[in-house]
Amino acid sequence: MRRLPAEIVREYGPFAGLHIAGVTFDGQSVWFASGDRVNALDPESGAVVRAIEVPARAGTAFDGRHLFQIADGRIQKIDLKTGSVVGTIPAPEGGGHSGLTWAEGFLWVGQHPTRKIHQIDPETGAVLRTIESNRFVTGVTWVDGELWHGTWEGDESELRRIDSSSGEVQETLTMPADVKVSGLEADGGDRFYCGGGGSGKVRAIRRPKRS
Repeated sequence: MRRLPAEIVREYGPFAGLHIAGVTFDGQSVWFASGDRVNALDPESGAVVRAIEVPARAGTAFDGRHLFQIADGRIQKIDLKTGSVVGTIPAPEGGGHSGLTWAEGFLWVGQHPTRKIHQIDPETGAVLRTIESNRFVTGVTWVDGELWHGTWEGDESELRRIDSSSGEVQETLTMPADVKVSGLEADGGDRFYCGGGGSGKVRAIRRPKRS
């Protein structure tokens, strides 16, 4: 297993009074959930340029057209152009949802207390398969065929690349002490975006290069 320190390349915020709950990227803006709305952050200027008023208490994802937002045991499907909720599906049973991402036609949901990541049908919410981690899951993303999840346990946080079949940890990026991860998304290039929980910050982390 490869272990590296996380390289924080930029911090956004703090956004006063906000708890960052979920993070995604639509190709231009970084969206982050903050309880009663999702916010679009311009990663160049660092300014919040738009907000959609919907319950937004956990993971956030983008499928190329829609945002998906977890709140109160359900996943809302939001038309990005209009900001309207156009559908809902149930989140996996058991609560504690703590991560959401879109990959190859499916949604992937992190579940904090059970340390699990579920692949679900985006039309029905049915759980198709489940991967177990050995740490709390606080964010999930796919990039270039790699499954990563964030973890925040005690005072320690990491980004972890895991085997998508066995859950075995293959690589970790260790966050500095007292820097937490709540929400995780890859931009498809060399960056991860991470929510910073109660710090009110969003952080960009450099994704390690592959030889």
